[in-house]
Amino acid sequence: MRKILIIATIFSIFNCQFSDSHAQHLTAHRGDVKDAYNFWFYEPPTDSAEQRKPMVVFLHGKSLSGKNLNRVKRYGPINALEMGMHIDAYVIAPQTSNGWTPQRVMRLVDWAVEHYAVDTNRVYLIGMSMGGYGTLDVAGTYPDRFAAAMALCGGSTLKELCGLNRMPLWILHGTADRAVGIGASQRVVDAMEACDSAARLIWTPLKGANHGRLARIFYLQKTYEWLFSHSLADRDRTVNRDYDITVEELNNRDVYREARNGGNKVISDQAVSGSENADISENSDDSESSAAQYHTVKKGDTLSKLARRYHTTVKKLCSLNGIKTTTKLKIGKRLRVR
Repeated sequence: MRKILIIATIFSIFNCQFSDSHAQHLTAHRGDVKDAYNFWFYEPPTDSAEQRKPMVVFLHGKSLSGKNLNRVKRYGPINALEMGMHIDAYVIAPQTSNGWTPQRVMRLVDWAVEHYAVDTNRVYLIGMSMGGYGTLDVAGTYPDRFAAAMALCGGSTLKELCGLNRMPLWILHGTADRAVGIGASQRVVDAMEACDSAARLIWTPLKGANHGRLARIFYLQKTYEWLFSHSLADRDRTVNRDYDITVEELNNRDVYREARNGGNKVISDQAVSGSENADISENSDDSESSAAQYHTVKKGDTLSKLARRYHTTVKKLCSLNGIKTTTKLKIGKRLRVR
C-alpha cells in the first residue's frame, strides 16, 4: 500500500492545475444516495441533453479508504482527468471505509442512470487492489449490467465465480506483488476455467511488476479504449484481444507526461464507436427507443433487457407500471418506459 501512496505523490507533482473545463464537470456527493457510498461524479461535455455517453465505475484500493473523499483523487480515473487526460464518459468514483458491497455499488449506477444520459449498454468497471476485489465481486454478481471490466492486482470474495464468464474481463497482476499475492487472481482464473469456457477472459501476469506499478494502467489511453470497445449489445459479447499491456510500458514514466498532456487523442465514445461484433438488430432502433413512452412485451423480454434498451433502471420500470422485480412479463402487455 505504501508504494501506491508513493506513486500517488509522484502523480500530484504533475497535477499542478486542474483545467476549468474539467473542474466544472466534477462534483462531490455525500449522502445523496441512500444505503450507498459517498462519491465523485464526472460529467463529460455533451452537445445535447439527449446525447448518451458510456460510464466508468472506479473502485479504489485500501489506501484511499476513509471519510475524506479527496483521498479518492490520489490515483485512478479522477486523478487522470485532473492531470488533463480526456475521457469522454461519465466517471463515478465512490469511497468505502471497509471493502466493497456489490449492492451498494449498483445503487450508485442506478442513480447515475436515473439522473444522467448514461448509455446503459456501455457501463464499465475498473478497480485496483481492494478495488480489484470489488470489481470482480460486483462483476460476478451483476455480469449483465456491465459491458466489460478490468481488475488490477485483486481477487474475489465470491463463492461462485461462473458469472464472470458471461462478460469480457481483463485481469492483470504483478508477479512481484507482495501486498496482494498473484495467487489471489490466479484462483479467480482457475475457478472461471473450471466452470466452463473462459473465452471472454484475458489473463495477464506481469513479470516482475510490484503492487503499486499497476496504478499506471489508469493513465494509459488503451485502458479506456479497451473498455469502450465493448457493449452489452455486442453479439456473443466477444472480448477484444487487440490490446496488450506490458511491464515495459508500465516502467516507462512517460505515461505521466502523456496523461498530463491529454494523450495523443481524446479517449472518446466516437473513437471506438461500434464494435465489429455489434448486434445491428438490437441497435437499429436506438433512436426510437430513446423517444418511446411505451413498450409492448415480446417473447424474450425481461425487465433488465428493457431497462438497458430504454436506458433506465428496473426499479424505475417497476415504479412506472406498479409491478415488482419478480413479476412475470406477459407477451402483448403494454409497459410504460418513460
